[in-house]
Amino acid sequence: MREHTKLYIDGVWREPVDGGVAELTDPATGEASGRVALAGTADVDLAVAAAKRAFVSYSQTTREERIELMERIADEYERRAEDMAQAVTDELGSPLWLSHSMHVAAGKVQFRAAADALRTFAFTEDRGTTHIRKEAMGVAGLITPWNFPALQPAGKTASALAAGCTVVLKPAQLASSSGVVLAEILEAAGVPAGVFNLVTGRGSVIGNALSTHPDIATISFTGSLDAALQVQAAAAPTVKRVTTELGGKSPHVLMPDADLDIAVDTVMAWLMANTGQICSAASRTLVPRERLEEFLSVLLPRVEALRLGDPRAEGVDMGPLISDDQWQTVQGYIQSGLDEGAQLLTGGLGKPEGLENGHFAKPTVFSGVSNDMTIAQEEIFGPVMSIIAYDSVEEAVQIANDVRFGLAGYVTGRNLKAAEEVASQIRAGYIVINNVEFDWSAPWGGYKESGNGREWGPDGMREYLETKVILGRG
Repeated sequence: MREHTKLYIDGVWREPVDGGVAELTDPATGEASGRVALAGTADVDLAVAAAKRAFVSYSQTTREERIELMERIADEYERRAEDMAQAVTDELGSPLWLSHSMHVAAGKVQFRAAADALRTFAFTEDRGTTHIRKEAMGVAGLITPWNFPALQPAGKTASALAAGCTVVLKPAQLASSSGVVLAEILEAAGVPAGVFNLVTGRGSVIGNALSTHPDIATISFTGSLDAALQVQAAAAPTVKRVTTELGGKSPHVLMPDADLDIAVDTVMAWLMANTGQICSAASRTLVPRERLEEFLSVLLPRVEALRLGDPRAEGVDMGPLISDDQWQTVQGYIQSGLDEGAQLLTGGLGKPEGLENGHFAKPTVFSGVSNDMTIAQEEIFGPVMSIIAYDSVEEAVQIANDVRFGLAGYVTGRNLKAAEEVASQIRAGYIVINNVEFDWSAPWGGYKESGNGREWGPDGMREYLETKVILGRG
């Protein structure tokens, strides 16, 4: 049982003002697994006040001091990697091997990447007698989702601290354990009191309190579009900066010459991994009509071989969805696919045999999907794949862009020049060709309703900086 009944404010672990707590459940069993503190507006006020006081001195630290701090945090993160992996598995249901290889690996690289970005970042520029400076904005309110509970808090925190901002972090209520471990890491690494503060609890309470608070300079939000619109509306009266990373309905274009093994590897890595709970999930696969049957002959055996079960057990490929609510949502989308005439090839409604107690969903593949179907237009956040056949590459590009989101895209093809040409035409912020290794220093973010702003590396730091111009310098 995980008991996280305290908040981390001004360098001290303390009870919430009203003493509220919420029960946590294990996604793999549906049973109670712990409790988490529920912060209120009074706690947010205390955290923001602490961050505001700490900003006065922290914003004046040197580049070298912040590099040293980032490295100390990264070292401590390495020491706590097992604790972080266990927390991710407990709260998200990610298989323990995946918690290590994807979630923790993605989280721990953030602070070293921030140190690297700091080493070469141009905080000042002179143009004749005009001097231009980049200065830390102030207190940053960070609101993170439950699907990547190690990566998202680490990435936002690293960029904000590297820029010289102080932080109030609000992790997703369902994934608070990882946020607590991160706070312990920062405390052990010697982050000064007030520079980092953790408030756990309900997004409707804390998100609104952060968004409306006059002493918060900027909000970085990752989550649903509906919640983002609420944050932006609440932040508007104080004209604070709001950056968002929202949903996706990312296309995966198989070129006519695609290597089908690489194509299926892309499906496994960018859709079926994390039980499909990936904002950049490659959930629409566009296949040349003449290669559809060949593709299915490679894909379906791989999908049907996925081993579902206890995420702490050896040999498990896929764990449960995070909650019953998310399970019900995924079931609704599968039913929608059936109702709208898509062809179910594997998976479908209900829970896998022998896994009735947890929030397990069957890996599901639909073919015969048209791009106007609900399952091709809306983010499902589950292991549900829509296959759309196309007759020309030009048609594939049109289908790829015929969606309101634009977070990511994927292209598989042997002719790199042709694949790059298609990638250049996809209206999305991050395109992966041939399942190449991810680049954590590259800017991450989307087009259209997938949000605004960028995260990670130098581009992520810029979101926490203001520009000042001083005229008349000698």
